[in-house]
Amino acid sequence: MRLRGELSGVKRAASGHLYATLKDDKAVLDAVMWRGNCQRLPFAPEDGLEVVATGKLTTFPGRSKYQIVIERMELAGEGALLALLERTKARLEAEGLFASSRKRRLPYLPRTIGVVTSPTGAVIRDILHRLADRFPSRVIVWPVLVQGQGSADQVAAAVRGFSDLPEGHPDRPDLVIVARGGGSIEDLWSFNEEVVVRAIAECSIPTISAVGHETDTTLADYAADRRAPTPTAAAELAVPVRAELAATLDDLAHRQRQCALRPVALGRERLEARVGRLPRPEALLQGPAQRLDDAGERLRRALRDRAGKGREALGLLRLSPAMLQRGFRDAKQALDRQRLDPALVVRPIAERRAALDALARLAEQLHPDRPLERGYVRVMDGAGRTLTRRADAAAENRLVLKFHDGELGATPEGATAPSPKPSPPPPPKPARAKRSPEPPRRQTDLFE
Repeated sequence: MRLRGELSGVKRAASGHLYATLKDDKAVLDAVMWRGNCQRLPFAPEDGLEVVATGKLTTFPGRSKYQIVIERMELAGEGALLALLERTKARLEAEGLFASSRKRRLPYLPRTIGVVTSPTGAVIRDILHRLADRFPSRVIVWPVLVQGQGSADQVAAAVRGFSDLPEGHPDRPDLVIVARGGGSIEDLWSFNEEVVVRAIAECSIPTISAVGHETDTTLADYAADRRAPTPTAAAELAVPVRAELAATLDDLAHRQRQCALRPVALGRERLEARVGRLPRPEALLQGPAQRLDDAGERLRRALRDRAGKGREALGLLRLSPAMLQRGFRDAKQALDRQRLDPALVVRPIAERRAALDALARLAEQLHPDRPLERGYVRVMDGAGRTLTRRADAAAENRLVLKFHDGELGATPEGATAPSPKPSPPPPPKPARAKRSPEPPRRQTDLFE
């Protein structure tokens, strides 16, 4: 039996079965659809939808009513689908999901492209072929059903799966393409489902919707950042042409070289023009050379004149013994007027004598033989050098131990002792003579 009517009281049981009523302006009939048939529905049944149901008419003894067991159900014509589509579009548009301010720019050259589509259809082959022709890129395919029961949930889960990958993840794409081939409005209905539209609108990655042919339009097209008329066109929007990009780079490099060489060429031209206006080096040196010759000639004349005047002045000068004696007497009188205090000479001498005595006392205290009187011994080698390290002493065959009253030969342990030599008695230390302060001397006259 095939019936047409409006759905009312639609409810889905926990078992997955669907219960509703079919009605028109004259009659009402209960309807039931088992879970297996519900899973094959291309749309979600809801109150108010006009459908065409095909099934068997049975009775339900518990209520003594007739009911239809629906095996297949479809919307009653394209007009009803479009009306449902328009209502869903108006509701989502009111929420701002289709606003142009939400649209983002596509990456110019994505390194990784994620494609949500069926892995066995012609769509993925067209996309891969077009990408290989334009700009080979890495493609990650998320396989989903693109038609039938559960396809909308799979598409939404795939889009959210790409979006939830963290930044820096090696498999996170830079661009997501949601693609499907052409078909009827019923075939494309999964991409009009609210769950798919919201997943595309909330995706953190720029998306391209490529569902159906150029004349097909779905709500996914409004939610995506860009709409492609076909899956092949989506691949063209995703990447540029590699050959054109290489040509553009070559052109920019050529222009860069031209821009770099142009100022050099202009500077060379200007330099050559200015060099042509400069005078020759010989002409620049003519004036200074002439002035130098003139100055040299004037210098020679001035020297001759100055020598002549000096010669005349020397000839006019007369020296006599009286003049020399008078000059000597004046110098002696000036010297006599210079009175020198003897303390100025005696004090520095006394200070230097005291400093010298202090140094002598310090030298006497620091003499290496002074500690010998207190029981210390000075160790020397055969040449008389003082040894301060055990290793140096062990390397000698003979050592000399100097006491305060004489020297004694010694042999390190393990070395052959040479014949001892009598050490001469130490010479007596000279007694230090006390210096008596000298009386200050009076400075005599330099001319006595």
